[in-house]
Amino acid sequence: MSVFSAIGEETEHDQNEFTPGVEPQPTWCPGCGDFGVLKALKGAAAELGLSPDEMLLCTGIGCSGKLNSYFESYGFHSIHGRSLPLARAAKLANPELTVIAAGGDGDGYGIGGNHFMHSARENHDMTYIVFNNEIFGLTKGQTSPTSPKGHKSKTQPHGSAKDPIRPLSLSLTSGASYVARTAAVNPNQAKEILVEAIQHDGFSHVDFLTQCPTWNKDARQYVPYIDIQDSDDYEIDTSDRRSASEMMTETEDALHEGTVLTGRYYVDSDRPSYGQEKRAIGEMPEEPLAERYFDDDYEWERSYDLFLDKHR
Repeated sequence: MSVFSAIGEETEHDQNEFTPGVEPQPTWCPGCGDFGVLKALKGAAAELGLSPDEMLLCTGIGCSGKLNSYFESYGFHSIHGRSLPLARAAKLANPELTVIAAGGDGDGYGIGGNHFMHSARENHDMTYIVFNNEIFGLTKGQTSPTSPKGHKSKTQPHGSAKDPIRPLSLSLTSGASYVARTAAVNPNQAKEILVEAIQHDGFSHVDFLTQCPTWNKDARQYVPYIDIQDSDDYEIDTSDRRSASEMMTETEDALHEGTVLTGRYYVDSDRPSYGQEKRAIGEMPEEPLAERYFDDDYEWERSYDLFLDKHR
């Protein structure tokens, strides 16, 4: 089955279909939070009735980069911090494809931070999962953009002098239209949030707290956690930017004070995605570019001619 014949087909799927035969058993360290991301993603894809042929998973470098090796779908393992540009290009070429990008906190908030900011600003229709374990794990335990101030590591032996990045707040101010935080220790909520994020039309950012028992043993395991939607102690209007911003600030302050808050923070269902806006003004064709490769009668256009007509 090709991606074009799979898209839109209403069939039931089991999460085991997303376990690849080539590399079925992940090689992450025992107790790693990355297992929770994989399980939640498999469960979400199955619940949405997606097939492996309808999905593309782009990953960066790091422990999180192995996700597409353990998840049966189309996949692209990019260089460090570059999963989002690839995911964006694929979605623009084939808008009906379900596109997911994934990377770690160093990959996504550090090396690929520029791509994160502008993908959110432009509201590309995809889901971006960031494995946030507050450390560079694959390269053996260096300080990352989300490591708390004072955290000691191989690169900061006397403790980090820098405040950590605020991923939720950064996502909101950059323009993401769906922002949530979940944790590997909360598998039910994690699956529910990924289902919502994938269904959302626009840029969905999920900050996924993933414990690293090997290289970040000083960090809490993100338990106990509090779902802000289920708690009477917290009030938030996810459709209001000010309310979302205030709750995000409280959440990011609380994390390093021993309180783990998770949940949905901001949802804008009315804002058109980047692709929708481009098609509305005539700068993207209604027929997906990817389908033209399978049309023997299509007369190919040269980009030179297209630009020449516009700039004469």
